[in-house]
Amino acid sequence: DDALETTRLDQALKWAWVLVIISAIGLPLYWLREPGRQAGAANGFDKRAIQRGFILFQPSDSPVPAGNVGHFGCGGCHGTEGQGGVARYAMPNPLDPSAPPRQVQWIAPELKTVTLRYTDDQIRSVLVYGRPNTPMPPWGVLGGGPMNDQQIDDLIAYLHSIRPDPTEVQQENLAEYGTDGAALFEAFCGRCHTKGWSIGEPEETGGGAFGPSLLAGATINQFPDIESHIEFVATGSQYAKPYGTRGVGGNEAGGMPGFGNLLTPEQLRAVVEYERSL
Repeated sequence: DDALETTRLDQALKWAWVLVIISAIGLPLYWLREPGRQAGAANGFDKRAIQRGFILFQPSDSPVPAGNVGHFGCGGCHGTEGQGGVARYAMPNPLDPSAPPRQVQWIAPELKTVTLRYTDDQIRSVLVYGRPNTPMPPWGVLGGGPMNDQQIDDLIAYLHSIRPDPTEVQQENLAEYGTDGAALFEAFCGRCHTKGWSIGEPEETGGGAFGPSLLAGATINQFPDIESHIEFVATGSQYAKPYGTRGVGGNEAGGMPGFGNLLTPEQLRAVVEYERSL
């Protein structure tokens, strides 16, 4: 047998033993390293998404990095850091469609806290379909805009990256507005519930605009129980979830934002009591 087999069998057995040792050591090492590798890959993906979203957000006249698809100019209206700004808008007259549009300066909201007010689904709805009768156009392909789903997701990732700590936001708002319900309503609710607020020409407070009128006891009819009213203002509308006596939540044009991350419980109660007094 030794003469017939020579040393080939011994060499094969030695290499097999080496491979067994490598497998016995290598596989556990790979297994121990895998969770960290996965976390690193996810972290890297998030960082790249945020960077792409940052570039997409910048004003259209910003320099375009080599190899990037370019900007969509969100910062031109909302500020380069999401701090808010002003947009020029040709506002039509719904009572006289034949009249030429009126040129106005529309107060564009700040977006640093948008992910504290809205869910991702609500933000995606606004980005994809826009907001009717405002300067906010549809950006998503499904809404007739130029952005694909990945770009919408990248923008949302960027908006999450710039949001401040909610506790700090609450303390800043408490220091600025205290528990003055009227001041809180003007700062956080007037944009949607007071006609003309967005162009600096507010009409009757709470008379309704993008959001419904809150006058003549409308909020009490909708929320006979003040606690449910406070909860709704804190959490906002949720898709297909009913609220109050006749309300059904949805994401259309963003729906009702929630202010629980922006205002303290005392401020929420103060603004709700003011609404119920209108």
